[in-house]
Amino acid sequence: MKLKFALLGLSMAIGTAYAAPLTVTIGSAAPMSGPQASYGQDNTNGVRMAIDDLNAEHFKIDGQPVVWKIDAEDDQADPKQATTVAQKFVDEKVNGVVGHLNSGCTYPATRIYQNAGIPNITPSSTDPKIAKQGYDTFFRIIANDNALGAGLANYAKTKMHAKTVAVIDDRTAYGQGVADVFSKTAAKDGMKVVDREYTNDKATDFSAILTKIKSENPDVIFYGGMYSQAGPMLRQIQQLGIKAKFMGGDGICAPELAKLAGDAADITVCAEGGSPLSQMPGGVAWKKRYDAKFGANAFQIYSPYSYDATMVLAHAMAKAKSADPAKYLKYVRNIDYNGVTKKDIHFEKDGNLSAPTITLSTFDHGVKKVVAVESVK
Repeated sequence: MKLKFALLGLSMAIGTAYAAPLTVTIGSAAPMSGPQASYGQDNTNGVRMAIDDLNAEHFKIDGQPVVWKIDAEDDQADPKQATTVAQKFVDEKVNGVVGHLNSGCTYPATRIYQNAGIPNITPSSTDPKIAKQGYDTFFRIIANDNALGAGLANYAKTKMHAKTVAVIDDRTAYGQGVADVFSKTAAKDGMKVVDREYTNDKATDFSAILTKIKSENPDVIFYGGMYSQAGPMLRQIQQLGIKAKFMGGDGICAPELAKLAGDAADITVCAEGGSPLSQMPGGVAWKKRYDAKFGANAFQIYSPYSYDATMVLAHAMAKAKSADPAKYLKYVRNIDYNGVTKKDIHFEKDGNLSAPTITLSTFDHGVKKVVAVESVK
């Protein structure tokens, strides 16, 4: 009898020691198909790399072994598809979400995450209106359009000595938002907005609006939209003999722009919401690992931010000693995590990143080069 109980006790001890690990799933939402697929794949790569690192270091929650998983979904840069993806994440009870890439997708998806109580961190959506919804589950790990649009307008005035600007946007939440901020700041800085034109995020022919803009002879053309339209737009600017410089936000500030525009991209100045890789705390070493894992041509812009967003969620779970969104949510805001992109990652009450920076870059024979790094006050 004593032997029986001894064996039972040993069996229970072994069962405890080899208890099934906790499975934690992070949802990743971005356009994995269509013209923005390069951005979307880059975002997803960042999440996947973080998941692989967490598994490799046997990252535990409250001492319990964890199997970390990614659920990568294609939202097609379409707000309707984004809400379908968001509801799928909710139904599957993912533990947290990194996404979406586009502001127009993040805006409606955040309501679904808020209602479900699931923390979501966007590594790339910059529309200020998202944070103004007041959702306590929403966080942004990058500077917003108020910083990008204003920074570009100030640069056009002080460094490029522009007096006149023409503005085009693609009518998306992101494109219109950053163009509005640029226009207002340009006017405030004493520049004249000589034309305001509109297109859409599927267009490829801009000859009509560019011909109209050419007649105004602006010093700068600002485009609020993505690289997939900015590339052909730049080629048409070159073909029409327009002498203006070209500016835009983080939506165009990717190596892919030069692939689409060729040497026409060399008139571009763009801004992204963060520091250049060379000035990120862990940027250089992280990029070397990224290239080894996904290839030298995979990197675009946002993968370091999606990597850090995933790590922020994981470390908030560790502090809470739980992967339950209801229990770890309160730890996200004041996480003070030292990431690849920034030391002491911390969020404001509205979910915006505290003390962000912006980087302005240009293109030289197709190679993106940093021209200024500014802190956002």
